[in-house]
Amino acid sequence: MSLAKKTLDSIDFTGKRAFVRVDFNVPLKDGVIGDDTRIRAALPTIQSILGAGGSVVLGSHLGRPKGQVVEELRMAPVAKHLQALLGAQVPVKTVTEVQGDAVAAAATELQAGEVLLLEDLRFEPGETNDDPFLAESLAELAEVFVQDAFGTCHRAHASTAGVPHLMEAAVAGKLLQKEIEAFDMAFGAPKRPVVAVIGGAKVSDKIVVLENLLDKVDTVLVGGGMAYTFLA
Repeated sequence: MSLAKKTLDSIDFTGKRAFVRVDFNVPLKDGVIGDDTRIRAALPTIQSILGAGGSVVLGSHLGRPKGQVVEELRMAPVAKHLQALLGAQVPVKTVTEVQGDAVAAAATELQAGEVLLLEDLRFEPGETNDDPFLAESLAELAEVFVQDAFGTCHRAHASTAGVPHLMEAAVAGKLLQKEIEAFDMAFGAPKRPVVAVIGGAKVSDKIVVLENLLDKVDTVLVGGGMAYTFLA
């Protein structure tokens, strides 16, 4: 199926709730967000759904709580910042859990034009284990799944892999669509020379990516924490 049939434009969101997997894993210290780039990157998708008559349930992880509740990694500061970015005309509601009766009720009560931000998905141990019961619980919150977390959509987690398999409608958000189109432009029929810049903290996560890049690009620039591995 073509990408065009798997984007926001292929869905009539009127009166529908969308579960949008976003990447709000932002640097947070003492409740203050150091860089809101990832939150801003999700705004076009959120605003598009709301503008089309839908409501939005947002799910994201924050940090690495490893299946436990970590007070410093709660999503409340993110919700407050998102509210400021969207403006007072868009209510941003929150829950202090990922699943359960209170979460289901909050989602059901959402009106068109409203947003609900779930608690840190990784507070639930089932998130990183792709637990089918957690995936089912999340899938029941909405009628449409929207993947817009480019940085984590490769992971076999409940919110990224489990949920879309349970929903009839699953599409790419505007950020993910933009990234896919950029890959297609770079690797489909690129203008040479092609330079790939890759960074991150863990080189183990990037080995497969690097191996696949080697015969597709002319130069690879390695930065971030993983550069120290190469230097060593």
